[in-house]
Amino acid sequence: MSDRPNDRQYTHTHEWVRIDDDGTAEVGLTDYAVEQLGDLVFLDLPAEGAAVEAGSACGEVESVKAVSDLYSPVSGTVTAFNQDVLDDPGAIGADPFASGWLFRVEGATAVDGLVDAEGYASVVAEEAH
Repeated sequence: MSDRPNDRQYTHTHEWVRIDDDGTAEVGLTDYAVEQLGDLVFLDLPAEGAAVEAGSACGEVESVKAVSDLYSPVSGTVTAFNQDVLDDPGAIGADPFASGWLFRVEGATAVDGLVDAEGYASVVAEEAH
């Protein structure tokens, strides 16, 4: 997908984050991550009330190919997780940038090294080679 949303930032580990003006952040997996992982079969997401730290593992994503760590692009407290994708991880692939969100964080502060959509396209291009 070349039409990645410009209203969010991306990590080199293939997560996205959209931070609202009030410091609430929504986190998900990129289309590229979903494509590379293949059929998603299980998610381990941080619980409500859990503290997450930017750049640190906070869960796991399991596909038919592999188990991968999920890294939080922001620090803060988890206020919600997406029960729909927990019940059906494959649903993330249908719309990873909207209904496929994973969790929300309150009081979000971002880590250095996040890139915009154009920068993320370069990250993906480098990995493809």
